[in-house]
Amino acid sequence: MPSSFHLNAVEHAIAGTEFAGSVVYLPTVASTNDLALAAAQAGARHGVWIADEQTAGRGRGSHAWHSAAGDGLYMSALISPPIPILSALRLSFTTAIAVQSAIASVTGFRVRDQIDIRWPNDLLLAGRNGSARKCGGILIETSAQPAPPSGPAMLRYAVVGIGINCNHLSFPPELDAIATSLRRELPDPTGPLPRELLTAAILVGFDEEIRLMIRNWRGTNNCPDRDLTQFSSWISGKRVRVEAGGYTGVTDGLDGDGFLRVAGEDGQRHTVLSGGLREP
Repeated sequence: MPSSFHLNAVEHAIAGTEFAGSVVYLPTVASTNDLALAAAQAGARHGVWIADEQTAGRGRGSHAWHSAAGDGLYMSALISPPIPILSALRLSFTTAIAVQSAIASVTGFRVRDQIDIRWPNDLLLAGRNGSARKCGGILIETSAQPAPPSGPAMLRYAVVGIGINCNHLSFPPELDAIATSLRRELPDPTGPLPRELLTAAILVGFDEEIRLMIRNWRGTNNCPDRDLTQFSSWISGKRVRVEAGGYTGVTDGLDGDGFLRVAGEDGQRHTVLSGGLREP
């Protein structure tokens, strides 16, 4: 098991972000998302909870998350940016971009070519055997304020759960074919990957993404729109099976609200509102 998590190193690296001074580390919890949700319901509007182990971690839908003590990064961030709830629906992909960038900066893996995003919330890592397997996932839970007479309903808060397989050297047999860890795919996997570096890089990148979302909503972002296909091979020209709808088709980019468009093999153009993409 890797050495204890060094919180001071993270705090030093994230100075200047909205998360500075609000990171809590615990060796074992049921779920970091549950801790963040409890804090939000008690009135808090920001904070970060990190654990070595989750005994009741969860993914999208009813999926559980394999949590090996000390090998993974299990983190939840509570945020409350002043954005419409509709814009908050993009948080999964926005968070995935921040996590992907952080993984690339710490490991040297190439964005998209090696560390890819399966829209909207799965991180896939191309292994040395050529297959892409899941190394991370994101779970978003939001609450909206009542809509005013004029104007959109605004986000009250969002809890952003992030789980990354960092230093796992093995997985249960039922997961081994579909899951991997950052360490397993490094050129030299003999030493553990410092989770503190990855944590800090994620929080710094996530802080930047949140600020960008606010600028976009306020109309003060003077930078050109990003080509999101640079982050994900799944959002354009990818043949997929959409689990929720039970159909197959080819992805055709994102619409104006950030939802995925799919040209279905049934002759219809579909809009996918949430995750559940797989290769046919």
